[in-house]
Amino acid sequence: MLQQGKFEKAMVMLEKLLPDAPIEIKDRCRIYINTCRRQMEKANLMFQTPEEHYDYAISQLNTGYYEEAREQFNVILTTHPNADYAYYGLAVLESITGHAPDCLSNLARAIELNPKNRLQARVDNDFQNMLDDPRFTELLYPEVP
Repeated sequence: MLQQGKFEKAMVMLEKLLPDAPIEIKDRCRIYINTCRRQMEKANLMFQTPEEHYDYAISQLNTGYYEEAREQFNVILTTHPNADYAYYGLAVLESITGHAPDCLSNLARAIELNPKNRLQARVDNDFQNMLDDPRFTELLYPEVP
């Protein structure tokens, strides 16, 4: 049921199995039950504005659901390709997950769309992983001719 995307049915079956299952299967059942719940919540997501959608993506990022957050940022960009805040969110995500080239690319695009993002990034602790990267420094503190 889970593989077929029938999350409600899968969850009911897993919950029935849970009480009498051996300990090693109980742990797996709990994981799959949580997966079902997340997938069912995801199907019910409706956002009034792209900013509201962004808030949801950030909540996923803050709770460690990095792939879900990435997916949500990309959905925002599909419908709002100039949403600088979504590029900024992706840059934060890539910094946290250690993907420097993607971080730099997304942050550069966020700054291009809204120069205020440069100032925000200078004080954002989420870019700690990037502080030693000279490309990051150049992006945040460009030389003025």
